This record gives sequence, structure tokens and C-alpha cells, in this order.
Amino acid sequence: MTRGQGPTVRRRRLASELRRLRESADLTIDEVGEKLECSASKISRIETGHVGVTPRDVRDMLELYGLAGEEREALVQLAREARKRGWWHAYNEVFTGAFVGLEADASSLRAFQALLVPGLLQTERYTLAVIRAMRPGADEDEIARRVAARMARQQLLADPNPPEYWAVIDEAVLHRMVGGPDVMAEQLERLLRVAEQPHVTIQVVPFGAGAHPGMEGPFLILGFPEQADPDVVYVDSTSSGVYLEMPPDVRRYSLMFDHLRAAALKPDDTVELIAQAAERVAALPTE
Repeated sequence: MTRGQGPTVRRRRLASELRRLRESADLTIDEVGEKLECSASKISRIETGHVGVTPRDVRDMLELYGLAGEEREALVQLAREARKRGWWHAYNEVFTGAFVGLEADASSLRAFQALLVPGLLQTERYTLAVIRAMRPGADEDEIARRVAARMARQQLLADPNPPEYWAVIDEAVLHRMVGGPDVMAEQLERLLRVAEQPHVTIQVVPFGAGAHPGMEGPFLILGFPEQADPDVVYVDSTSSGVYLEMPPDVRRYSLMFDHLRAAALKPDDTVELIAQAAERVAALPTE
């Protein structure tokens, strides 16, 4: 699949266009809801991409906005394509919100993590240890489902047309013994293998760099190939995530990422540091 052509990005693009056309028609959300005999909250959720929209609803909205002909039919077709189900719907109890759909369509991913290996780079056993620690009340079936979902996400980097992936991690990630020495040694070896791929760049911010912009917390900047699809920042948390789409917010996080890249070791030096960590962990006794 061509980058940026998945259902989640299409829904986001359609939502933005519907909002622009409503504003051009000089109509408020309340007025549209009243004329189409639906709630204003429904129109608002459609325009923010929080809910899908039927081709019939799109046609009614566009007729109200005075759009006709080929332009209207093109947006109705976009609504049809936006309703298709991506692979992640098989894990809808794990993936909430639009994150995985956006990730699947991105042409570039810029990630920062201070506490753990980014999800797309984790081994299965490392993922298992992380999820067990972060969800102590979860049963084994739920944990297994979440591990499987994360492994499915990782197919993105093996795609014939993968996104450019740039991960910056804090040096603490290399020292935190997640899952024990055996699991950690395997994880570090995976980082070394992944770093060899031409579309993947990994950098480590060393302890010696001192304070840095990433101390605020982990984040991911998703870039898309089409100008109609502006970048999105996803700010992660243990229970949910926040999407930032306003240009000032995206610029702020892009600047933060640039400062993190500058503070981090060069990619070759990073590989050397990870290799040293792998040797150190491999020498530890395992249970």
C-alpha cells in the first residue's frame, strides 16, 4: 500500500475538507446540525475525525455547502474509502483511537523514549515483560493479546515501502534490566540488527548530555507524504495518548526532536554503545 493511502488518513483528510467547506459556506456547526436534522455534536465529531461518516451524510453535507459535480463525487468516494477496515481492527480491544491507523500510513516516524525501547523495536519477550509490569491486574489472555498486537504493528518496518523511522532513546533504556539479563541481551541484539536497516536510524542521548527536551516525556511525530495531511504529534501515556495537530504544537515538538538528535550520540557511536551494553548484559548470570 502507498504511504498515506490508508483509511485513517483518508478519514482525517475528509474531516479537514468538510470543516473547510462548512466554514467557506459561512455556516456554524449548530446550523448544519439543524438543517440536516442531526446533533451538532455529530457534526463536530465528523469534522475532528473522531467518528466515521457515511457517503450519504457526506453527500448531504456537501449539497448544503453548495459543492456539486466531480468535486462532490470525489469526496463521497473518499468517504467510501475511509470506511474500509485496516488490519488493526482485529485488535480493536487493544488499539483505541486512530494511532495505529495513522502510524500505518505515515511516511516518516520520529520517536523519543526515555524509559523503554520504542514499541516498534521491541522483542516479543521484552514486550511481554513491559506489559506485565505496566498492567499488573491484567489476566494472561489480555496480556497475550496485547503482545500479539504489538508484534503485528512491527510488520510496518518490514513493509516493502516502509516509513523512515528515527528513534532517539535515553541511555537509561540500555541499563534498565527489563525481563532479566537474558531478555535484555536479546533486546539489545535486536536493536543492533534493526539499526543496520537503511530506513532506520537509532540514536542514544548519553547520561553526559545532562538535561534535555525529552525529559518532559515520550512522543512520536508522524509525517505523511501528502501536503493535504499535515504532521501529527502523539504524546504517549500509560493509559491514553494525546494528538497534537496545531502547527505551533507540531513545530515545538519538531524543534524538541532536533535538539534531542543534536544532543544524542551519532548513529555509529550509538551502535557502539549498544554493542557495549549487549556485551555487559551477556556476561551477567541468568536464572
